[in-house]
Amino acid sequence: MKRIVATILGCVLLSGVAYAHHGIAVFDMNKDMTLNGTISRISFINPHSYIYLKVVDTNGAEAEWRCEMRAATVLHRSGWNENMFKVGSQAKIKGSPAKDGTNTCYLGEITLADGTTMDRYGQLAHAEPLKPYDPLTRAKTLANGDPNIAGFWAAEQFVMSDPKGQAGAFVPLHVAEKLKPGEIPAGDRPIAGGRGTPQSFAKEGVRKFKFPSPVKLTAAGEKAGEGYDPSSLKDNPRFHCASTNILSDWTFEYDVNQIIQTADTITIKYGFMDIERTIHMNMDKHPDDIKPTLAGHSIGHWENGTLVVDTVGFAPGFLNTMSGTKYSGKFHVVERFTPDLDKGSLTRTYVADDPDYWQNTFSGKDVVYLTKTPYEDYHCDDRTWVPEGIKASN
Repeated sequence: MKRIVATILGCVLLSGVAYAHHGIAVFDMNKDMTLNGTISRISFINPHSYIYLKVVDTNGAEAEWRCEMRAATVLHRSGWNENMFKVGSQAKIKGSPAKDGTNTCYLGEITLADGTTMDRYGQLAHAEPLKPYDPLTRAKTLANGDPNIAGFWAAEQFVMSDPKGQAGAFVPLHVAEKLKPGEIPAGDRPIAGGRGTPQSFAKEGVRKFKFPSPVKLTAAGEKAGEGYDPSSLKDNPRFHCASTNILSDWTFEYDVNQIIQTADTITIKYGFMDIERTIHMNMDKHPDDIKPTLAGHSIGHWENGTLVVDTVGFAPGFLNTMSGTKYSGKFHVVERFTPDLDKGSLTRTYVADDPDYWQNTFSGKDVVYLTKTPYEDYHCDDRTWVPEGIKASN
């Protein structure tokens, strides 16, 4: 039997990301199940792909099951593709059932008709960026002397320390290689909803659990988040295919982002939820008549090799979808993008403030790497709760 398991790399996790992966909350990770059937269809979509099996029970009755996999964009990055799953061929899936009793499962492992067995987080291709691709062959500057940051960029993938994705902590691939299946590294914590966690035993998943705000809120900020339910399809923007903010979504699902650069503008296209930003390099101040958007209005300049970006003009939104922490129209972000083109990395630090909703600032850091894997549009179609899916709303 051929078997493919996770290979390994390196990067930085934005605080709270592990709790934000919502799909796991609807499955009972404390139970195991096995399905043997015929592949009836395959949907490579985001934020979760699905394989559909026709299964015949001991009484001869036929039923279709759908089993959830990772996002199509991340699967593509890991070397998976739709052609691996031949409609009409046999497959065996091991995983966990849905809490609601429907014919839905969480795919932990799949064995195809040719005997190939793959874990949920199996890497079937070189998992970049183990080494950045040919960074020394790139032009390091534009014609005007600005650092050249154009290209495809992606953060290292994070996976559960259990390759089947049913238990353990959410860690970088290069860390997962050193752990036993499901092991929790010192100082880390298990993913909420994973096997054995309090959330996994709750029928309502994460709903009954209060997640702390990453910032201290003002009275107005507290009021803005009153009654918020992180597991509600209505309340949580991630559950109806909407972007959250320019900070977390840059590395949220480890999708490939694209930067398009000229002397006057830098366009940033996020691989997650299709956010697109324009950084105006030929403006010294923001205009007075900004139309508020999720991406805001950005102006930038180079400072000793670092791109400094100031962004205002945001439509009110969420800083964190698990705690329900919101930001107002006064949300303000300063980012610093520092490239290391010898290593093929781009490090971003950021500081955000909101005088209306927050009493203090919010700061963070992340790293993305040059990759050969191309950017692809996200085209969100979320089927976590409804088989027909929820299309992107932004």
